[in-house]
Amino acid sequence: MKKMRKVLSVACIGMLLATALTGCGGDKKGSGDTIKIGGNLEMTGGSASYGKSAQNGIKLAIDAANAKGGVLGKKIEFVVADNKSEAAEATNAMQKLIAQDKVIAVIGPNLSSASIAATSINTSAKVLAITPMGTNPNVTVDKDGKTKDFMFRACFIDPFQGTVMATFAKDKINAKNVAILVDNSSDYAKGLAQFFKEAFTKGGGKIVAEESYLQKDTDFKATLTKIKASNPDMIYVPGYYQEVGMIVKQAREMGLNVPMAGGDGWDSAKLPEIAGKAALNNTYFSSLYSPDDDSQLNKDFVAAYQKAYNEKPDVFAALAYDSALLVINAIKTANAVDTVKIKDAMAKTAGFSGVSGNVTFNAQHNPVKSAVIIEYKDGAQVFKTKINP
Repeated sequence: MKKMRKVLSVACIGMLLATALTGCGGDKKGSGDTIKIGGNLEMTGGSASYGKSAQNGIKLAIDAANAKGGVLGKKIEFVVADNKSEAAEATNAMQKLIAQDKVIAVIGPNLSSASIAATSINTSAKVLAITPMGTNPNVTVDKDGKTKDFMFRACFIDPFQGTVMATFAKDKINAKNVAILVDNSSDYAKGLAQFFKEAFTKGGGKIVAEESYLQKDTDFKATLTKIKASNPDMIYVPGYYQEVGMIVKQAREMGLNVPMAGGDGWDSAKLPEIAGKAALNNTYFSSLYSPDDDSQLNKDFVAAYQKAYNEKPDVFAALAYDSALLVINAIKTANAVDTVKIKDAMAKTAGFSGVSGNVTFNAQHNPVKSAVIIEYKDGAQVFKTKINP
């Protein structure tokens, strides 16, 4: 019953927003000397590292655009709403950005579950949203496989990421028996686990254990004991850095020294702090981006990011930076501060050069991109290999 009330509440909010914005008209949202772009980001909560990196990347892109005169003769104002790393709060943040702050586009959330929950709000209001890192296929398509008109992503999707790591496990680690430990409260993690399992078993591998945990769990010893008894060649842990760090730490303390691997949710400067640098040796994760990419565009981005923030950008900073560039490009292409025209311009994006690779959106609003495998060595991320689609 509570779940039904929640669904009805979200639907009602969306209808009210759509009515309010239709009455105002698209162009009026850009009146004055500024154009507002929103950030629905994880500024607090278990994934705050992602939101803060994304905020840095977005600000860097917007500051550079404003230094060149802004867009359509107006300066860009960036407005952030904290979704607290939770799906329900992401819906509230989307509502605030659109109804109160009057933004014409939203970047975020990063988390798949949060993106899926919040998209009903921006879709009803006919305001474009782009997730930098929401990789679950259902972010941009509904349960019937229909594309969500106002939802885009800057990253590849889980089927590709899961397949990439399955291929790496089989061909590079020579794993034959893999245990999976999945965050059962995350659409992102469950999707990665499913696609990894399908690709790995199809290639002749065997899944010897499948265990689960929930976000905010802290003691994984009992589960890891079960996994250890299955004698795996590798453990696949698709999850986010907060729990992953504790899982890796506790696994190593128990003598589980086999390779461990996961997805881009591992990409955080906090992970070595939580797991311990030595514990992370012999671990790998799939990602969309490496700061060691030698393209000139990326070199310039890394240099600017280090100058601004005194650290190298992670994947969340890079994909959020690209997301901001894509939004700015769509506004320029639309040549109007009209949310529907901006959405249409975004959908037609082709051959756009970003620091994480070229972007051409397909019919499901997904870019087709390469993936990289990153290895941890004494707490530092090291580029391992690149895998093309």
